[in-house]
Amino acid sequence: MKQEDLIGRWDITMNKDGQEKPSWLEVKLSGIKTLVGYFVGDDGSARPVSEVKFDNGKFSFAIPPQWQSEPNDLVVEGELTSSGLKGTMVYPNGKKYNWTGVKAPYLKRTKAPVWGTPIKLFNGKDLTGWKAVGAENQWVVKDGILTSPKSGANLISEKKFEDFKLHVEFRYQKGSNSGVYLRGRYELQILDNDKSEHPSNVLFSGIYGFIAPSEINSKGPGEWQTYDITLIGRMVTVVANGKTVITNQEIPGITGGALDSKEGEPGPLYFQGDHGPIQFRNIVITPAK
Repeated sequence: MKQEDLIGRWDITMNKDGQEKPSWLEVKLSGIKTLVGYFVGDDGSARPVSEVKFDNGKFSFAIPPQWQSEPNDLVVEGELTSSGLKGTMVYPNGKKYNWTGVKAPYLKRTKAPVWGTPIKLFNGKDLTGWKAVGAENQWVVKDGILTSPKSGANLISEKKFEDFKLHVEFRYQKGSNSGVYLRGRYELQILDNDKSEHPSNVLFSGIYGFIAPSEINSKGPGEWQTYDITLIGRMVTVVANGKTVITNQEIPGITGGALDSKEGEPGPLYFQGDHGPIQFRNIVITPAK
């Protein structure tokens, strides 16, 4: 196996305490021979890898902790196999996990989508069509509004989708934080940011960790706001409160907190409910035929 075989994007599945957890790796050639990359763990955002060391089919790299309190690096070791990659990760807390990886699909579409019939995913009455996961359910429906009054469970649609257009209206309190995960894998950030802040891929209307919006076109806390999203393959367009802030940009990989790393498969809509109070209404998705 040559180092050229490692170059590319990899969808990783980790065995973490008996549960499958998603991860992601991109390896690039910098200059003549140095390998660099980006890495996403089972939480957080994409992080740069300054060097991927490669020798005789085996590779390794280390990155500093992100949201972990321990001071140690995350250390990843792996090797190329006939079916992809396999290896181990040692977390900052010292725990070691096995993982496997496969080449991520390109998700290129050869023709424009033909849009189907719009679907109202929220009936305004109850949680029919949705399920709460990850913690005790705190989601309620009041006065036609889907509400998470405090941090708790995330909310996932029972239906899964491939390519789609999505309209969603949301309202947050001062300082709150949420997100809309597209196909359950790519987070469109909802965060209390002022219009004057410099755009970033981890702030309002960014594709978390990957794509920054052209501007932060937020209305602020206490106001109803809208996202209109078009996702075709990996290509995403985001309209925030009537203004296009991301135009047909490629999403390279999954967000930490994704449901899985199986990027070639359809996935659900997923609302983040574990980062503070959030409200939603008028959730309409138009899938491609």
